[in-house]
Amino acid sequence: MSVLEVRNLSKRFGSLIAVRDISLTVERGELRAVIGPNGAGKTTFFNLVSGFFAPSAGSILFDGRDITGLPAHRRVALGMTRTFQITEIFPELTVFENVRVAAEAAAGYRLRVWLNRAEAAELHRRVEATLALTALSAKADRLVGELAHGDQRAAEIAMALALRPHLLLLDEPTAGMGDQETYEVTQLIRRLHKDAKLTIVLIEHDMRVVFHLADRITVLDQGGFLAEGTPQEIAASEAVQTAYLGQAA
Repeated sequence: MSVLEVRNLSKRFGSLIAVRDISLTVERGELRAVIGPNGAGKTTFFNLVSGFFAPSAGSILFDGRDITGLPAHRRVALGMTRTFQITEIFPELTVFENVRVAAEAAAGYRLRVWLNRAEAAELHRRVEATLALTALSAKADRLVGELAHGDQRAAEIAMALALRPHLLLLDEPTAGMGDQETYEVTQLIRRLHKDAKLTIVLIEHDMRVVFHLADRITVLDQGGFLAEGTPQEIAASEAVQTAYLGQAA
């Protein structure tokens, strides 16, 4: 069974059609990239899939269940989490505290005034495991607001992982990064995909990242579907080169 199935998804804002009749299927364990030029509808598409926008038409299935009408927090509870184009963190808290906030929410402890010893120990273990997976253990006690941009992005991804997803949506994870930070975040995403066995869908402008990571690529243009295929197929597509890769060059 596929993890994510999008059927004929559309979104109108008045007379503007931001997303037009898009369909795609993401299989379990796949790393899918969604690319396209500015204004192609990529972030709107992510907002529809993650429940921040309601579609004007079409449907979304997650693990075979129709979630089209579910709000974002219900989708998180089912195992879908996302990061944002602008990093969403608590800069005044430490890395450990940021991840703990998410882990508490995933465990249903968010409204609990206190935890017993066993619960607190298990929560601590989960946070430490998440920090180890994201290579942030050595920075656990640092305030997130003091970290470099790449480490802040890793902390945001760690928060998403602490929610215990099996589908992770990453919106431009390397945006605003230099070459070294881009390399480190790319390696992190590869570990999450290969070692943690996460199904991942990412929006990304950096073609080096896309072609290095993706199993399959979906290309959007002017709100609609343009092409889909392996990295090799997309690189050879004349339509894609004209609409996107040619602009990037």
